[in-house]
This record gives sequence, structure tokens and C-alpha cells, in this order.
Amino acid sequence: MIRVLVVEDEPIAADAHAMYVERVPGFAVAAKAATAADALRVLVRERVDLVLLDMNLPDMHGMDLVRAMRAAGHPADVMAVTSARDLDVVRAAVSQGIVHYLLKPFAFAALRDKLERYRQYRTQIARSESATDQSEVDGLLATLRGQSPTHLPKGMSPESLAAVADLIRAAPGGLSAAEVARSLQASRVTARRYLEYLAERGAAARHLRYGSGAGRPEVEYRWIP
Repeated sequence: MIRVLVVEDEPIAADAHAMYVERVPGFAVAAKAATAADALRVLVRERVDLVLLDMNLPDMHGMDLVRAMRAAGHPADVMAVTSARDLDVVRAAVSQGIVHYLLKPFAFAALRDKLERYRQYRTQIARSESATDQSEVDGLLATLRGQSPTHLPKGMSPESLAAVADLIRAAPGGLSAAEVARSLQASRVTARRYLEYLAERGAAARHLRYGSGAGRPEVEYRWIP
């Protein structure tokens, strides 16, 4: 469950944002805060994964709150939810690593889309401690930003590539295309395409697997640490 802190000084807006968050599967509101000081106190006592942050707070600008969070060691991601349209603020938000910037007023669908992309991003990050190659890094950022990655061959997706990589990473003895296809409920041709892509990028190695019979050996793919 992704725990969200709603930082908004307008009570009606804060309640609406909290209600929106609760409507998206996988998210829960950890707390609401009307000021930057309240937000910092919540971050000390609660586990917070994501902050929905209004920039115009009564005691501190939102960007100053982000800097205070980082200085205090709070690792929560931040999504700006604000009416601030000044491009200098947008530029500062990008420089501070804010994951999304959503302008008020907005409909539920707009926030839901950004939250769902953020959830997909966290799911992919949680699969491993390191990326297989540049394509996986690009795919993560594309998921977060809502862009279509152009680095993968046509018909391939970063999510499927990550799933195939996870399977062979978890199988020290290696897996064949048929075994990967069964696990993912995909065709053998599709599984082999992803496996060959990983092999060509140096993330997997091909080995021949000899059975007990006299048939042709099967190619298996092993993760390269």
C-alpha cells in the first residue's frame, strides 16, 4: 500500500484530494496537513511514500518544504498539486525531483492517471536493485512520465521485458523460452524474442540444455549478475 500525505491549506480541497486518493487501488491517505510545519511533523511520525503538495502554503513555499524534507532525510516522493503556473516554479520542481506536476483545477481522472503511473513505476523499481541496461532505465522513466519509450523494438514493452528479466534472474539454473512462455502465459515466439533481446544486450547468456533422450538440445537463458 502506498501511503500518501496530502498537504493543502484549503480544507475543502484537502478533503477532495484525500477522497480521490482513497478511490485509487493501492493508495491510502496517511494524513492531511494544512501547513509545511504540520507536514514535517507528520513525516517524522508516519511512514509516507508520496506527498501531494500544494505550492502556496501559509507558512512556507512548497519548494522550500521539499528542500526541508530532503535536508531532514525524508525520502518520500513528491507530486505537486497546485495552481502555480509560473515556469520558474515548474523548473524548480524538476530540479528537486518532483515526480509529477498537476495543475488545479483537475478532475479525478487526471489525478488517478498520475497515481497509477506512479504505482507502476514503484512496482518496477521494487523488482530488482539494479537495471539490466539502458532500456530498463528509460522504460522506468517512460512509465513515470507517461511517455512511450522508443528504444525498444516495435511490439516490445518495458513491462514485459522486466517480467522476463525477473524470471531468469530468479532461476540460477536458467530457463528456456518455453518455460518463460508458460510462466507469463505468452507464446514461445514472444518469450524467445525478449530472451534474445536480453542476451544481445549482455544481460543473459545462452546455454545448451541436453535432455535424457536423443533429441536436439534446448537453448536456455541464464542471468548474468
